[in-house]
Order: sequence, then C-alpha cells, then structure tokens
Amino acid sequence: MKKSNPRKMHHRFVVLSLLAGIAFIFTACSPAPPSDASSTQLVSKDNNKKKITICLIPKKKGLPYFTSCAKGAEEAAMELGNVELIYDGPTDGSPEKQASMIEQYTLKGVDVIAVSPNDPNVVAPALRKARARGIHVLSWDADAIQDSRDYFVNQATAEAIAHGMVNTMVKDLGGPETRADVAIVTAYLTAANQNVWIEHMKTHIDQQYPNLNLVAIKPSDEDQKLAFKVTQDLMKAYPDIKGFFGISSVSFPGAAEAVKQAGKTGQVMVTGLATPNSMRSYVEGGTVKSVVLWNTAELGYLTIKVGEALATGKLKQGDTSFDAGKLGKKKIAGDQVLLGDILVFTKENIHQYDF
Repeated sequence: MKKSNPRKMHHRFVVLSLLAGIAFIFTACSPAPPSDASSTQLVSKDNNKKKITICLIPKKKGLPYFTSCAKGAEEAAMELGNVELIYDGPTDGSPEKQASMIEQYTLKGVDVIAVSPNDPNVVAPALRKARARGIHVLSWDADAIQDSRDYFVNQATAEAIAHGMVNTMVKDLGGPETRADVAIVTAYLTAANQNVWIEHMKTHIDQQYPNLNLVAIKPSDEDQKLAFKVTQDLMKAYPDIKGFFGISSVSFPGAAEAVKQAGKTGQVMVTGLATPNSMRSYVEGGTVKSVVLWNTAELGYLTIKVGEALATGKLKQGDTSFDAGKLGKKKIAGDQVLLGDILVFTKENIHQYDF
C-alpha cells in the first residue's frame, strides 16, 4: 500500500481553498435584485427575433396601481421573446424627473419609450427629442400632448370612465332622485387624464343628474395622507356633503379612510378609481360600495404589445385594429389603442380579483 504524501495533500488543500474563496467572492459580488426605487430590467431572449428595448415609465413608481401594470408588462415581454423591458420612474411623482428620465433613456438609445405623464407640458419637449432621434413614443394610462407621441394606449374612453364613476355614485347614493352635495379629490391639477375625466363628469352631472351638486375639486398631489386631510377639511367645510369621488389610486383610499375615521360610514359615500386590493377592506367594511377601474395588468400587457409592434413595423398608421395576443383584437380609434370597458368591483365580486 502506498503512503500518502503530506506535501501533495497540503498542496491540494490550498488549491481547493483558493477555488472556494474565489467562488465566494464572485457570489458575494453578484448584483442583488433591484429595489422598487431603482430601474427594473427584464430580458426575454429569442435568438430568431431582433431585440427591442422598451422603457416603461409610470407617473410614480412604488404605487400598487403601477406595480400591477408592470406585472402585465413583464408577462407580455416574456411572451414576445424579443423584448428587453425597463421599468423605471420617479418615486415622488415629479414630472421634471420624468422628463429627465426620458432624456436619459433617449441617450441610451432604447427603441420605445412608454410614459404615463404627470404633466404633459413638462415632458413634451423630452418626448419630442426622443422622436426626433427615431425612438418610438407611446403614452399609456394618461395621454401626452399629441405631437409628442405616436399612440396613446388608453384603458377606456374618458367618457366611459367619467360616466362610470358618476353613475356608480348615483346608484350608491340611492338613485337619481337623491339630492346630494359631492366633491372630487383628484391627484394633481396638472394631470391631463384626470382633468379630462372631470370635464366629462361635470357634463354628465349637468345633463343627467341635476340633483347632484359638485361643491369642490381639490388636489392631493398623489399623496394618500394629503388626500385624507383634504377630505377631512371638505367634510368640515360642507357638513351636509354626501359623497366623494377619489379619482386616483391614492386619493380614493385616502378619502375612504377619512370618512371611516369620521364615523360616517354609510352616511357619506366614497367611490372612484383604485385597485381592488387597495380598497378591499373598505368595501368589506361598508365604507365603500363600489370601486371603478379596469384590468391594470392588461393595460401594462397591451402597452408592451403595442410598443413591440410599433418598433418592428407590425403596427402602421391607419390600422383600425390590433392583435393583442391573449387579449384578442383591440380597437384603434385614430391614434388611440383602446383596452376596453371599465370594471366595477363590489362586495359581491371583489374577491374574484387579485391586483
């Protein structure tokens, strides 16, 4: 039997130790998953297709509404197989930061920039520069100035959203004969989509529901605590107020919480736009009867589908419909690709949805 050589064994131990140390260093230096405050990149590879880089920019990163949109966008990117998806946006809702991000991704040479603008006028110059450099530009969720983008991926028509909220409020109040003072808590006074909804809401109230009296429209700056305070102040200023519209995913739960804490559940109605998950406790507790929205994941999914089709030439000016994969055919009205109709979540059906 051969005796072991101590020197050889020692040499082998040193080599193995060095290799283990190197492996540890590389593992320790591997990048951690991105936090919600930084850009999130998802790469789906298909060697038979040209890679398309799409940058999806929300109004404010970190809000459940936009996070659920991003999940749908990721699904579309993986399904398409040739899309590198970048999801990034300001964490404070600053339109100036949005504009800066658009400029940064323009310089990086992405193929598509899809933005939900907080202030269309602020981001328009950056979007125009992107288009001038050959980048395709989409607006989604909220529209940009028309000449600063190619298409608007619209969750539903402004009329449908506005009428849906007003009709829901009237139903929750007890019907068109009910006389009631109501108020709107919006996000920003510069939010183009919300301003369009408000105009349609006013018109619909004037034409169909003269017993509704719109007493105030107040911003909450996409801050739930401020929405809470604004609603409290409005209840003090208008002691007989009977309803609040929270027309953003942040102002709605803020208004609902204010009504709940004031002990006015069942006396003051609150409705508006938010994800079912964020409003579930208020619906189950009776503070909110109805939540109006659309399928947010499908909105993100459709946006990426449109972006890829635009970049590859499958979507052309003059098209009147769009093949949106699992969503089926979607209507194109001029330069708007329409997702579809609104959804109304109530105590009876809200448990069916998880976003």
